[in-house]
Amino acid sequence: MNSNAVEADGAGAARRPANRSILSVPPELADEQLIARMGIEITSWDADRMVGTMPVAGNRQPFGWLHGGANAVLAETLGSLAAGMHVAPRGAVAGLELSCTHHRSARSGLVTGVCTPLHRGDRVVTYQVEITDSRSRLTCTARLTCLISKR
Repeated sequence: MNSNAVEADGAGAARRPANRSILSVPPELADEQLIARMGIEITSWDADRMVGTMPVAGNRQPFGWLHGGANAVLAETLGSLAAGMHVAPRGAVAGLELSCTHHRSARSGLVTGVCTPLHRGDRVVTYQVEITDSRSRLTCTARLTCLISKR
């Protein structure tokens, strides 16, 4: 199966990666995950890059802009999945630190996060996530560090 493939579960349903092993979530719990509630879609991934999108609609703060916490959720989702792919199946990951610098916000459309590794060690991994708006303007730069535990 192509690692870039996604599937839809029916009319209006959130799209999910066709290869569910990337999420390691039992199918009966898939709709209870934060990424499903926020509309996050993983659009492509490989060993050196993970890309996902998130709609602004439904993820706004009271003033109508994309909520900064939504950027953090997108960044941590991409970074954690990338870290999990790095260690699978020999280990598990847990987030240690997430920092987000919000450069500008978005009012509509989709934001896209691109996650790339900064450091991939045996015990600690660090990823950078750049989030852009629908006009390709940088809205947030995030850095996630995860601890690797061996199984």
